[in-house]
Amino acid sequence: MELTDDHILGGRVRLRQSKAGYRAGLDAALLAAACDAGPGERVLDAGCGVGAVMLAAAVRLPGASFVGIENDAGAVELAHANIAANGLEHRVSVIACDIDVPFAQAGLAPFDAALANPPFFDDPAALRGPHPAKRRAWIASQGLGAWAAFLLKAVRQGGSITVIHRADRLAEILGLLASGAGSFQIRPVQPFADATAKRILVRAIKNGKAPLRLLPALVLHAPGEGKHTAGAEAILRGREILPWT
Repeated sequence: MELTDDHILGGRVRLRQSKAGYRAGLDAALLAAACDAGPGERVLDAGCGVGAVMLAAAVRLPGASFVGIENDAGAVELAHANIAANGLEHRVSVIACDIDVPFAQAGLAPFDAALANPPFFDDPAALRGPHPAKRRAWIASQGLGAWAAFLLKAVRQGGSITVIHRADRLAEILGLLASGAGSFQIRPVQPFADATAKRILVRAIKNGKAPLRLLPALVLHAPGEGKHTAGAEAILRGREILPWT
């Protein structure tokens, strides 16, 4: 497997990842920026890949600890190496585990918060076949419902679940999480101010009862330009967070 050595979060996180496989990008950066775990809290990164989300979140939040779970052996190996390369072994770890099995079989206590960037497709026929090295990251073998069920069991009562996904699956995500969570907050992510959202960040609280809140959209690009808006650039470089209040 050919690898690349990259830097994210404005150079604060070193990341070794597959050149041909799934590569951490904007979605991972936004999910990490949406994590607001406090000192002493434990955070699960479900389907952590090589560790981009939890490493970026850990650098942002030095008081929290993180556990990543991942079913791809090669990604687990790279995640271990990336944790060590960033000197975060004392509060970031990764274990081999599959989302398709019940959370109780992972041997972990419920977390204060869970993060996830689930595969965008359930049906392999919905898109042209991805590169074999990217298939697991793009296609959920047991569907989005398996991810929702796992996340709901993975957090304690009052714990938070934060997911980034395709905007056109928002209704499905809300329906799946509503079986055990509420107090939903939704932040659309738009490529331009006058464009429809392509991504959504959804935050839910286990057994939460507060009304749903639709937050202002994050706009990624200035009109007619390829560069990021000042707000998006600040988030990607780790100078700002994506708040939930």
